[in-house]
Formats: sequence, C-alpha cells, structure tokens
Amino acid sequence: MNFEETSRLAVFEGKQIRKAFHEGEWWFSIIDVIEVLVGGDRPRKYWNDLKKKLLQEGYDQLSEKIGQLKMQSSDGKFYATDCANTETLFRIIQSTPTLQLDICHD
Repeated sequence: MNFEETSRLAVFEGKQIRKAFHEGEWWFSIIDVIEVLVGGDRPRKYWNDLKKKLLQEGYDQLSEKIGQLKMQSSDGKFYATDCANTETLFRIIQSTPTLQLDICHD
C-alpha cells in the first residue's frame, strides 16, 4: 500500500478527521476527534489537559495505546500527531465527563 491508500480523511458532522492505516487497522487523530466532539478553538490544550487527568486517574494502559503517526497538517507539512485506534478512542470518550454528556444528549 502506498501513502495515498493508507492516509485519508474521515468526515464527521462536516469536519475532517485525519486517519491512517497502521498495523492493520485505522488510527485517527485524537485532536481532530476532540475538536469535533467538544468544539472550541483549543482542542490541543483540551487533549493535553485530558492526558494529564487520565494519567493521574491511573489510565496508564490507555496512554500506552496512543501512538504518534506523521499526519499532514493544514499547512501541508507532516507532523507527529497523537493517534488512537477506534477502541482506544472510545475509551478516551468514556473517560471524559464532558464528552459523555455531549454524546448522551445527541
């Protein structure tokens, strides 16, 4: 598979979520997912705060399942981006009270 076949965009509620095929499964940009779910203009700050909270609450196994993959940014350059597979993303969402409320009310 070439890069074009393994890197794509998913669209959710009109917003793009970067994804890449890695180790036999799709991995998604965590920041992109958080931006879609929470909104706002600071998804990176939200994600950094959430990572700290998860570690403090003992979610060490979850943080071990987060990888960094090179993904194309809006400026066209590739940067290491925190990514997770579908299962890990669901765990992140479940561990976040704000996200749980948003999902329950939709």
